[in-house]
Amino acid sequence: MLIKSRLFTPGPTPPLPAAQLAMADANYHHRTAEFRELYGSVLRDTQTFIGTKNDVILFTSSGSGMMEAAVANLTSPNDKVMVITAGKFGEQWKTTCEAFGCRVVEVSAPYGQTINIADVEAKLKSDVQVVFMQSTENSTGVRHDVEAVAALTKKSGAMLVVDAIAGLGTTHFDVDAWGVDMIIGASQKALMVPPGISYCAVSERAWKRMEAAKNPRFYFDLRKERKTAANNESMYTPAIPVIAAMAASYDYIRKMGNGDLATGRDALIGNAEICAEMTREAALALRLELFAQESPSAAVTSVCPPPGVDSGDIVKGFQKEFGCIISDGQAAMKGKMFRLAHLGYVDYMDTLAAIGALEQVLGILSRPKHVEFGPGLRAAQNVYARASAGAKAGASR
Repeated sequence: MLIKSRLFTPGPTPPLPAAQLAMADANYHHRTAEFRELYGSVLRDTQTFIGTKNDVILFTSSGSGMMEAAVANLTSPNDKVMVITAGKFGEQWKTTCEAFGCRVVEVSAPYGQTINIADVEAKLKSDVQVVFMQSTENSTGVRHDVEAVAALTKKSGAMLVVDAIAGLGTTHFDVDAWGVDMIIGASQKALMVPPGISYCAVSERAWKRMEAAKNPRFYFDLRKERKTAANNESMYTPAIPVIAAMAASYDYIRKMGNGDLATGRDALIGNAEICAEMTREAALALRLELFAQESPSAAVTSVCPPPGVDSGDIVKGFQKEFGCIISDGQAAMKGKMFRLAHLGYVDYMDTLAAIGALEQVLGILSRPKHVEFGPGLRAAQNVYARASAGAKAGASR
């Protein structure tokens, strides 16, 4: 049969066709009026996409580059910081902070679970300068309660930095009202464009703190980038094609909102929520256990394999049979769970295709035992039917 290459990974995600065309046509020099106009529009649209009035900065880097920038710009050696960990990317915050000489207070939860807010409150003393956390722990499929943590940092006076690389476009945030001092995203997630650009929004309180922070920074100096961004330019040569792709993506999301980007962003989040619920209900109908049961994200669904099956074999089965790329667990979770993503350019049809492929792969792996096909697909379609009926009923009121 014909096999198409498909991405169901939590980054990079399937690229938007219009974004790919924009990249192919991105014949700009970055010190021209034409590019400054494009760059300025992307900065403004990124503000709207995040949902903030704070200044936005773009870097040519992966999301990890902006995570490092957050630590370098907001801390000094020997600063006491809090890191919230419940997976590999939370652990990355800890490693990065330690690399810059910070003293780390850790609040952790087992893989597959979200953190206990009471534990954060108990350890968030007045000498903690900055709190670093994920909104979505992409390695496990868990979503953390950013609003609850933000309420605690408001009381304590600590800065709050949120890695929302998988959260933006899949989760609702009220950045300014909650008091998030720095929120981080990246191009290759819900924005539906290739890797190459990380972005963030920074509060005035955080800008002031940077003046006293003593850790070294050069390329990742947010202050230099802010000055050039005020003139719709970047400090250094940016990933020009990716910037053009972001502009095309924002246009697409704006159309989802009938001309309003914020409304389109909310529609994008709603799409991810429905696709995630379809996938979770399908997994349960197939008698599989969800790895993240307590607070599942809309970005990615993590599923445990059947007893006696290595999740790596499911990942290989997807690629061999259907040309689909899904993600295995990371590090200690390798072989123990697989991940199906719902970020960005993934719709109802894509989700049904992934669930159908899962049923087929499970059937192959269980031979000679027979596996009934259809329970997962039926469960997913019921979710969609309920959501569609609810949306129509709400629109008619």
